[in-house]
Amino acid sequence: MAAVSPSDTPPGTLTFGKGRWIDGWNPEDTAQWEREGRPIAMRNLRSSIYAEFLGFVVWQLWAIIVPLYLQAKPGGAPNIYGFAFDSNQAFWLISLPSLVGATLRFPYTFMVSKLGGRNWTMVSAALLLIPTVAMSVAISNHPTIDAAGNATGGTPFAVMLLIAAFGGFGGGNFASSMANITFFFPQREKGWALGLNAAGGNIGAAVSQFVVPIVVSLTAFSVTGLGDKRIGNVPISGYLWIVFILAAIVFAFTKMNNLTSAKADTSAYAVAFKDPQLWLMSLLYIGTFGSFIGLGGVFPKLITDTFPAYSTIAVGSATVALSFLGPLVGSLARPYGGRLADRVGGAYVTVAAFLVMAAGTAAVWLVLRTAHPNFWIFLGFFLIIFIATGVGNGSMYRMIPTVFAFRAGQKDARTKSAGISVVRKTSAALGIVSAFGAYGGFAVPQLFNLSKNSYGDYIHVLWWFMAGYLVFLVITVVAYVIPYARQHTRV
Repeated sequence: MAAVSPSDTPPGTLTFGKGRWIDGWNPEDTAQWEREGRPIAMRNLRSSIYAEFLGFVVWQLWAIIVPLYLQAKPGGAPNIYGFAFDSNQAFWLISLPSLVGATLRFPYTFMVSKLGGRNWTMVSAALLLIPTVAMSVAISNHPTIDAAGNATGGTPFAVMLLIAAFGGFGGGNFASSMANITFFFPQREKGWALGLNAAGGNIGAAVSQFVVPIVVSLTAFSVTGLGDKRIGNVPISGYLWIVFILAAIVFAFTKMNNLTSAKADTSAYAVAFKDPQLWLMSLLYIGTFGSFIGLGGVFPKLITDTFPAYSTIAVGSATVALSFLGPLVGSLARPYGGRLADRVGGAYVTVAAFLVMAAGTAAVWLVLRTAHPNFWIFLGFFLIIFIATGVGNGSMYRMIPTVFAFRAGQKDARTKSAGISVVRKTSAALGIVSAFGAYGGFAVPQLFNLSKNSYGDYIHVLWWFMAGYLVFLVITVVAYVIPYARQHTRV
């Protein structure tokens, strides 16, 4: 795999080989870290963030284009673009990329050890060209509306669903990126580094929801039969990312490195799946990250269905979808969740996050229960929920390496590593936990869909979420706060 053989040079010495492989990497060696390790780690982190950012952009494209451009008008009539997918079809197009992306996180975790972090970043970035180009081509083949207002032709739903599944390539990137970056940083800085890496990727969901409506509206064009009315250039929503994806491939090729020490402990995967701790952390991560990515995906449709007048707002000649604010604040909060966990313990921060998420959900429920719900109050409380999910994401990812190090016998697990074998197990665990957490991106929209189909509203699903967050809170206290407090430590 590597172009570098294990070196006989003294400990702390780095050896650089062909293909940008590095041998002898040990971030726990303070002298090596301060002399040359930190600049290399930061350079790899920046390129990793950019590639992962684009992964989230692609992963969330369907969340914004479906409610704004592909969903039928109220009553089921085709919209101005000719598409008329009903609410159930819309939820499937929104949620399927998350289902595929979550599943891809399992093999993506292994690819860092198989090909090297730099090499796999180039490959995974290149794969993003498939869903972006395919989506734009499919949308370009829009139905034709006759004089009676009926739509015929166009890309069928089954094909759209298949292309939406390709969007899952973007979701897989997170697992490999996080598994790779964990090798570059010492234990005492993992919380901030992993939080920053994740936040830089997560913010792609916000950028996608912010940029796409603006570009679509600014490149609007006239259509024969609509008089002077102009419609947005929806196909550009995929094409515009191609140059950025190509840049990510170039950055990975020229700026990133492969580490000979970044090897997955494959035997640990089988053991990990039998470890109750891994399942508990995976469950809790569904509550934090699953809520972030799931609510981020459903937020544009929720606003469109509940407050149609606010689905987009005009800013000059551009159109802006306010739904981008949710993923934005959640992404920005994530590294601070990791940093706060570095100081007071991830379990304590996670408990606080679940408490705020439950309270925020209850507040949104109260708003929607009023006769005339106020959009701005609704938005404010929902943004609080997003902030809490971001904080919880950061603290959860800080808990994982700490728990593994502590269980390996390292009593000062929050600042000291328990050795390279534990780091490899942690890398595997990060990928596994992130994969299970991402299934929330599928489950959350489908629960909203179930509530709509069963009760005709989104009120009931909020009760389900509030109860779920309280259950997650109790699990965190029982499994991580109380036991470790008895041992006079925090995780």
